[in-house]
Amino acid sequence: MPDARVGESGMTQILPVVVCGGSGTRIWPLSRESLPKQFLPLVGTQSTFKTLLSILASDEAFAPPVVISNHDYRFLVAEQMAEAGVEGEIVLETTQRDTAASVAVATELALRQAPETIVAVFAADHAIADAPAFAALCRRAAAAASTGALVRLAVKPAYPATEYGYMQPVGPVDAGLCKVGAFVERPDTATATRLIDEGYLWNSGDLFFRADVMAGEIAAHTPALAEAARVSLDLAKPDLQFLVLPREPFETASAESIDTAVVRKSAHAVMIAGDFGWADTGNWPSVHALSPRDEHGNSVRGDGIVLDASNVFIRSEEGLTAVIGVDNVVVVTTGDAVLVTNAEQAGKIRDLVEQMKRAGRREPLEHKRIYRPWGYYQSVDHGARHQVKRISVKPGGKLSLQKHFHRAEHWVVVKGVAEVTLDDKITLLQENESIYLPIGCVHRLANPGKIDLEIIEVQTGGYLGEDDIVRIEDIYNRN
Repeated sequence: MPDARVGESGMTQILPVVVCGGSGTRIWPLSRESLPKQFLPLVGTQSTFKTLLSILASDEAFAPPVVISNHDYRFLVAEQMAEAGVEGEIVLETTQRDTAASVAVATELALRQAPETIVAVFAADHAIADAPAFAALCRRAAAAASTGALVRLAVKPAYPATEYGYMQPVGPVDAGLCKVGAFVERPDTATATRLIDEGYLWNSGDLFFRADVMAGEIAAHTPALAEAARVSLDLAKPDLQFLVLPREPFETASAESIDTAVVRKSAHAVMIAGDFGWADTGNWPSVHALSPRDEHGNSVRGDGIVLDASNVFIRSEEGLTAVIGVDNVVVVTTGDAVLVTNAEQAGKIRDLVEQMKRAGRREPLEHKRIYRPWGYYQSVDHGARHQVKRISVKPGGKLSLQKHFHRAEHWVVVKGVAEVTLDDKITLLQENESIYLPIGCVHRLANPGKIDLEIIEVQTGGYLGEDDIVRIEDIYNRN
């Protein structure tokens, strides 16, 4: 559990809670269920999750974070926190129930630390361009929350966005604070234009509150959720560096946003507006707006060329992407998929992803490169009775001790040193050396070196599915 912390200045620190779930379907084909948008470098060189972690870690106002994420993303979260040099608690949900459940768990967690803990809930997929302005606004929001308010960070709209929520400011309360008169979620363009004319502000989604105040609000407006959070933490189990919440308590809880479940019903909801370069990376037009553009409004990231075109966004992950004579178009290419859409129709990408899922397609779920806690593997070639993979193992990484019923494998080392367990024998393989693993043998691959290990794996057999694996031992506690 997090500890109450006081910074060097003597100021009680804000407990940041980063909600890191969601699959980011509107950023397909780059964002997929196994590697969603919050872990991708959509804007700049690092993910929005890592950027937020770095901002929080660099300011004394914030205590070490609590990250609440989907169980499937646990190793992605841990790896990016380590890369950012940030320590904190990782809480894993096994049942997704929207932000109300996440906030309820965060509230109960903070309540057990200290009832008057100031909690700040942030989304992991938002871009923040001005970190000092963001931190200053957070301090003001925390001060307001300490008096018992539920404080939303608001942003002045830059255009009539249909992908954001809007809040109506009603009269000043104190020093930039306003009551929230109404919430409007994702209006159409005409409605968004009218709301802006009437003075509505964007809802950033960031929320500040005192733990005991939010606990009272949740108990009053959705008592079943409060009970589910309490029971869930009582039954939570540690697993490696994670705290895993049980599935059962939340299965009967409603799947609602915290605004719908609590904030809209509260008499204590206020907003504080600020300009800190906020944007949601919820769709490709939003990413385009945050990207460098030429004099014609074109933005190219990766290997791309534009000729006689305007307002074009290209994201090319593999191969050359060339675009001629079009306007207002999004083109995204990856190793196994290409998306071309008019920017005004980009909101339908979610519908497209659902259509692919119904057809049993793999592309909405995973990339050709699949990340694991030990590194990654990538399919190079696939046939009826064979598959070729490139496997990369980080220094110190170990695959599970395992066996297969339907396939044999051949491993060839192309970089580094491989430690291979084959039944009761351990062998070290150097570059250009190989080994054969027959069907049914117990085997493991590990990297004992200080550089990445890369091998080529050739699988042969009648069934090559990833579910043909019996794990005998695994240092990452995977089943």
